[in-house]
Amino acid sequence: MAAAAFSAAELPVDIRLTNAIANVLFALFGIGLALATCQWAMRLPMFSIRAIQVDGELSRNSVSTIRANALPRLSGNFFTIDLQTARGAFESVPWVRQAVVQRVWPDRLRVHLQEHHAAALWQDTDGNDRLVDTEGEVFDANIGDVEDDGLPMLSGPDGSSSRVLTMYRALKPMFDARLDASLDNLKLSGRGSWRAELDTGAVMELGRGEAGEVLDRADRFARTLPQVTGRFQHPLAYADLRHLDGYAVKLRGVMTTPDAPQPQTRRQPTRRADAQRSKARQLAQASAAKTRTH
Repeated sequence: MAAAAFSAAELPVDIRLTNAIANVLFALFGIGLALATCQWAMRLPMFSIRAIQVDGELSRNSVSTIRANALPRLSGNFFTIDLQTARGAFESVPWVRQAVVQRVWPDRLRVHLQEHHAAALWQDTDGNDRLVDTEGEVFDANIGDVEDDGLPMLSGPDGSSSRVLTMYRALKPMFDARLDASLDNLKLSGRGSWRAELDTGAVMELGRGEAGEVLDRADRFARTLPQVTGRFQHPLAYADLRHLDGYAVKLRGVMTTPDAPQPQTRRQPTRRADAQRSKARQLAQASAAKTRTH
């Protein structure tokens, strides 16, 4: 009884240390066993993804098309699937701008999609045609899907799509209202110069500068051009707004050529003039001779 009455505090240090190590090892073993069991259980066929619910914007793609494009890129079951990878798989589908992927117990995925809304065609520096959405983002899709939408063509250096779209949105209502023409093409050069083309074929060099400066020049041009075209009754063909004190225009059907210089001709003496000069000389000689005799 006396031996059994020893408390843990009275045990030798080495025995207490051995017991502590044993307890830690048993705990680690239990945790490892639990993790292994969980991993084994999570890979069981009963947790396979059995359904994918797709909702949101589906005007450009059908559910079957989205699944056919995204499913081959998905791997794992309900527990092991990487949601970030799954999101990238759905966002790689044409016209999909953003995807939100969530797990739904016990064997489903819920995918909410947001599509691109095309605002214009975009021609990159390599000459390839792409699309710009309403947020100013360039994306790839089948151009044939929008061939009947009457989209304008925008172009500019890499990373300038949002800036070009903003300028287009500012110029379009100005030209629609005052020039009775639609802005079809807007280009920003690598040096920062703007060039616009109307649906009538007229080309306008808007020049460089801050957005406010370019818009001021365009506004002054749009307000005063009808006076010019109304006077000559011919439509605009070309305009250069890069002048500091105004602009230069070329009207379709109006030719401007410099006046041809008149040839300088030397007047030739006539017979009558020769006879008059000869008679004058004779009278002068006769007068001189009369003077000498007196």
